[in-house]
Amino acid sequence: MNNRNQQPAAGGQESKPAPAKRSAPLLILISAPSGGGKTTLCHQLLKAQPHMTRAITCTTREPRKGEKDGVDYHFFSASEFLKRLQAGNFLEHATVYGNSYGILKSELLAKLREGKDVLLNVDVQGAATIREQAESEPELKRALVTVFLTPHSMAVLEARLKKRGADAEAVIQKRLAVAKQEIAQWKNFEYLLESTTKPEDLRRMLEIIAAEKMRVARSPAPEF
Repeated sequence: MNNRNQQPAAGGQESKPAPAKRSAPLLILISAPSGGGKTTLCHQLLKAQPHMTRAITCTTREPRKGEKDGVDYHFFSASEFLKRLQAGNFLEHATVYGNSYGILKSELLAKLREGKDVLLNVDVQGAATIREQAESEPELKRALVTVFLTPHSMAVLEARLKKRGADAEAVIQKRLAVAKQEIAQWKNFEYLLESTTKPEDLRRMLEIIAAEKMRVARSPAPEF
């Protein structure tokens, strides 16, 4: 049935609805125990969300074959990293196997101000530091959404680690001991996402993002 009240736009074409206003960007932090599946989920999330970008970590380690500065990492000398650290430029930093790693506050803020959602893939300790730092950075605090991803039991996590076939039994048991301590921190996150299948993990993560986009504090005012 024709809608007689609908008026065609000039030139005989029907008018198109105005595009929805975009809400404020998100700083999405995903953390998980080793083997929890956060790296896979982050890769899927970046493919599914065209307006999302990952935070590029700074490091003092040497580039590996095929890695590009400013794409895979920001590669700094030890002296440059220390200079930035002393200046308070990093939102979070750590030393792993003798190399330093850190996330620049300026990079996150620049991407958020461009209207991009930013994805952070960090461990539990890094997540705690970022939550603390965000308390003194209003833009980061407004954008931050924290998610803890974990299998529903240690037995499932152990099975995943063994299935990877990457570590000896002693290493797996050490990872499990650390994971138990990490999982105990789940209450410090806003969302607990129990990992099941890859498609289901992604579906529920997208639901979290959609819900956060509709929060009043991040939504553009409606027009009347």
